[in-house]
Amino acid sequence: MKQKTTLFYWIFTVLFAGFMIWSALPGVNPKGEALQFMHDYLGYPVYFIQFISVAKVIGSLAVLVPGLNKIKEWAYAGLFFDLAGAVFSVIAVQQKFEAGTLFILLPVVLGALSYYFWNRKKELA
Repeated sequence: MKQKTTLFYWIFTVLFAGFMIWSALPGVNPKGEALQFMHDYLGYPVYFIQFISVAKVIGSLAVLVPGLNKIKEWAYAGLFFDLAGAVFSVIAVQQKFEAGTLFILLPVVLGALSYYFWNRKKELA
């Protein structure tokens, strides 16, 4: 049971952190499509795009590092706040929930599963 829990934890955590880092990298030095979407479409200032992108990378790395339980708890919380803000921002700009917005729920599910199996893994230890 412990091996399956650990396996599921790492699968979902690597997918979650990978998605978050992949989505953050264009915003570290925003230009092109990233700048157009975040600044022009959603209306975020450039300094915020850079800040949130760097924070997502740091949080994702914290989730990947074994141990660091308190920091990892904060990292999960911060990444979920980021995702909640992303969902809200897109819906607010579109004035409705479109089918394409469902894509943004994928990292929410991956993160929730990663968090669940992390806690389950701690209980079994």
